[in-house]
Amino acid sequence: MTPGGEAESARRSPIPAAAGVRRATLLTEDGVPIETRYEPSRAGGGLSTGAPVIVVAHGFTGALERPALRRVASAFTQRTAVITFSFRGHGRSGGRSTVGDREVLDLAAAVHWARALGHRRVITVGFSMGGSVVLRHAALSARNKPDQEAKHEEREGRTGAHTAGADAVVAVSAPARWYYRGTAPMRRVHWAITRPTGRLVSRYGLRTRIDARGWNPEPLPPVAAVPLIAPTPLLIVHGDRDPYFPLDHPRMLMAAADRASTELWIEPGFGHAETAAPAELLDRVADWALARA
Repeated sequence: MTPGGEAESARRSPIPAAAGVRRATLLTEDGVPIETRYEPSRAGGGLSTGAPVIVVAHGFTGALERPALRRVASAFTQRTAVITFSFRGHGRSGGRSTVGDREVLDLAAAVHWARALGHRRVITVGFSMGGSVVLRHAALSARNKPDQEAKHEEREGRTGAHTAGADAVVAVSAPARWYYRGTAPMRRVHWAITRPTGRLVSRYGLRTRIDARGWNPEPLPPVAAVPLIAPTPLLIVHGDRDPYFPLDHPRMLMAAADRASTELWIEPGFGHAETAAPAELLDRVADWALARA
């Protein structure tokens, strides 16, 4: 749940056109338009059916055109094709943010588009709020979850979340549990989400539109999602200097996961999510994902 720090001028600046780049507005299962961008691999491979693609899910208050997300996409396209998008309530996407709940439908739409473009192998990489979304998306995919869990999600109106799973999943700086307020940055995030004044500040200061209705029902917590992801390969990445979520979060996720298919990287000196991820870490994440997908 990453507060954005990038300039509004950067958010509005157009992305230069490039060969093979595609832009699309996808419609989620619940009818929200999501702005999306496809970039082919700079290493070649194009849209061959055997080429993998990484779908990147940004943090809270991020967006497709934010500099931090563009830097992540640039790093990943050195190795493979990449899809980036703005979650609902962010950037030029429609709707309002539900802070990780119905965002699983946004990710599902992007994954579906990746497969419609011809990619047989899809990797999801999420940061902070996006990290919790990729975990839930993988857990809710039909091939991974028990029938009773699928029926529960159908009652919640999230059936589109499990129509197409990922072939490998990476969660960076993700929370393990909801409602965490143990750090000053997360107390500020909760103020922005739960208070009318905070939502106004978020809308006009951070350019993020938040749904005031809250969760009903509460979505599956990340720590409950990770056991359902196996046998899909899962990588959990967390910095030892994360100012939002301390190290008990990734350790809780790892403790709940299937160790045969899950790895945990505790990164020395790394802060939080896409805004702090160094180029060397992004390279290693891409290499891990491509080797396992």
